[in-house]
Amino acid sequence: MTVSTTTPPSPTPTKRTADTHRTAPRPRAGGLVALLVMAALTGFACWAFADLRINAATLVDSASNAADFAGRMFPLDFPPPAELLRLCGQTMAVVVCATLLSVLLSVPVAVLAAGNTTPHPSARFAARGVVVLARAVPDVVLAIVFFRVFGLGALTGVLAMGLHSVGMVGKMYADAIEQIDEGPRTAVRATGAGRLQQLVSGVLPQVLPSLVANALHRLDINLRISVVLGFVGVNGLGFEIAGALNALDYRRGMALALVVLVLCVLVELVSGAIRRALLRGADTGGRKRGARTRRGTGGRTAPVPAGASLAAVPSAVGPAAERRVGPPWNARRVRRTAYAGVTVLALVASVWGAGLAPGQFFGALGNIGGTLGLFWPPQTGGIMPVLLSDLFDTIKIAFAATLIGAVLALPIGALAARNVAPSPGTAAVFRVVVVLVRGIPELVLAIVFVVITGLGAVAGALALGVGAVGLLGKLVADSLEEVDPGVEAAVRATGAGRWQVFCSATLPQAAPAFVGHVLYQLDVNIRSATLLGIVGAGGIGFDLLNASRVLDFGVVTTVLLMVFATVLAVELLAVWLRRVVR
Repeated sequence: MTVSTTTPPSPTPTKRTADTHRTAPRPRAGGLVALLVMAALTGFACWAFADLRINAATLVDSASNAADFAGRMFPLDFPPPAELLRLCGQTMAVVVCATLLSVLLSVPVAVLAAGNTTPHPSARFAARGVVVLARAVPDVVLAIVFFRVFGLGALTGVLAMGLHSVGMVGKMYADAIEQIDEGPRTAVRATGAGRLQQLVSGVLPQVLPSLVANALHRLDINLRISVVLGFVGVNGLGFEIAGALNALDYRRGMALALVVLVLCVLVELVSGAIRRALLRGADTGGRKRGARTRRGTGGRTAPVPAGASLAAVPSAVGPAAERRVGPPWNARRVRRTAYAGVTVLALVASVWGAGLAPGQFFGALGNIGGTLGLFWPPQTGGIMPVLLSDLFDTIKIAFAATLIGAVLALPIGALAARNVAPSPGTAAVFRVVVVLVRGIPELVLAIVFVVITGLGAVAGALALGVGAVGLLGKLVADSLEEVDPGVEAAVRATGAGRWQVFCSATLPQAAPAFVGHVLYQLDVNIRSATLLGIVGAGGIGFDLLNASRVLDFGVVTTVLLMVFATVLAVELLAVWLRRVVR
């Protein structure tokens, strides 16, 4: 018998067969470009770090300066208690008024910028442009402009911080409005309510906790910014610190800086607790509203079918409920009313304590045209090469500082995350470290590093890099805690250890958020690097301060436009990268 040895033809591979052998999705062109861009940005940051000569030798050479600085700083010289309380009250009054102004301006801007509440796409585009413009213009530049218009005093600081804060607060408010549940608003509209009534009854109650939480977060930021504005004349602790350091009185200057640190940490802790309570209450309220109930005469509750109204179940409504026109005065309502009353009193006291005079504001408006004319046209002749070189130094400072902050914040943030830290106590300790670093204004760090390492870009990069640990470490910890625990449990079930779970399950899930946080920190560092130049930390901020001192306002405008273009370019790049990486 003959046995055929002919090999049967192999089956023609089909699309389904090919798909079963694929182990990874086909790479997208946009994703590859994004990876190349991120690699280029990382490479530039490493080059900037090396070019600025930030190394161990630099720090070792500065050790003697650090010892000398410590000798001139101690013992700390605090002002008398009465004066200290006055300075703290004055600073907080300006900060609270600036935050209040930003909230009042951001609410209408956010309504126009949100896609679900804007009356027209052109209005949304214009509102988004206002938000970007406010965020891109440094507050110290606004302070310089307003000094020429309104003169010395708290009004300048309130306007500078308030208008700049619209860039952040307006964006957060618009995002919160776009994420609302459209059901209540649709129900209000079905009753014949107008646009304003829909906003007040259908939108505002849903976003109110988020509005308050973001306002408190901005209050923390404005408190640190007030120290910077003190160097250009805004009253408060920052102004006194600037005067002490200009007189080389490091004992008084660093004592006041320590007061600012304690004040920042206290405000951070209090506002953080309020934010968590508000957001937790909003989540609880949202879950309670998910199931409508009616109360029977026997005191039991039963669910009301979706679409049904209380009028359809008259037996469920007793005489007392028919007479009630508002929620009952229970403990929760009393507590919320007390909070509202305290808030109103604090706002009134802040307006009074800041010494804001409406006459000063309206009286100066008549000269605003002539004052703004001093800033136009921009001056470009002769000084442009110097400004471009200093702007490039500012960009190098920002990139090097972002690299330092990312390298430090990743392990610190990981140890602050409850699902990564070896124990709850470790997470709590590193959370405290993050809060303490976050409470130190970058300008104070810059002054310390300027004294230790000398004038120049090294001091600015080190100050921003260390300061970035506060914000970036918190964002990293929050991102790691928000990953899907199921993926971690699946990897752990295979017998993987702690490091294997972190590298294989936790970190890959948090990586896109980490990229977004680093890009946000880069955006912040570019603006901050501009501000730190006013204390000799390198970059274009030094040119800005000198131009304002000699009343060369054309140069001030040129610097403003250059910084604005740089920040806008970085922000557009960050928006694109976040969209692709996500």
